Amino acid sequence: MDVAITKMSSKGQVVIPAEMRSDINEGDKILIIQNKDQLIMKKASKLDSNLNEDLEFAKKTDEAWKRIEEGKGIKMDFDDFLDEMKKW
Repeated sequence: MDVAITKMSSKGQVVIPAEMRSDINEGDKILIIQNKDQLIMKKASKLDSNLNEDLEFAKKTDEAWKRIEEGKGIKMDFDDFLDEMKKW
């Protein structure tokens, strides 16, 4: 995983660092999902087959964080958690 810091211009433009855009060309569409203070950015052409899965994951993640913040989280031990995950 690569990490970089960039900033937004006065026109709302954000520069993607050169080392992270080698597979992105001018005119390529980029999908951006906002979740509170997180922005998830993916190249749209690579998401065509997985777009619905990614959007559903983002929605479920957002709903889970809301439940946790409301104190509605569920505590369980590790083995029970794995059993629950297998149901998905």
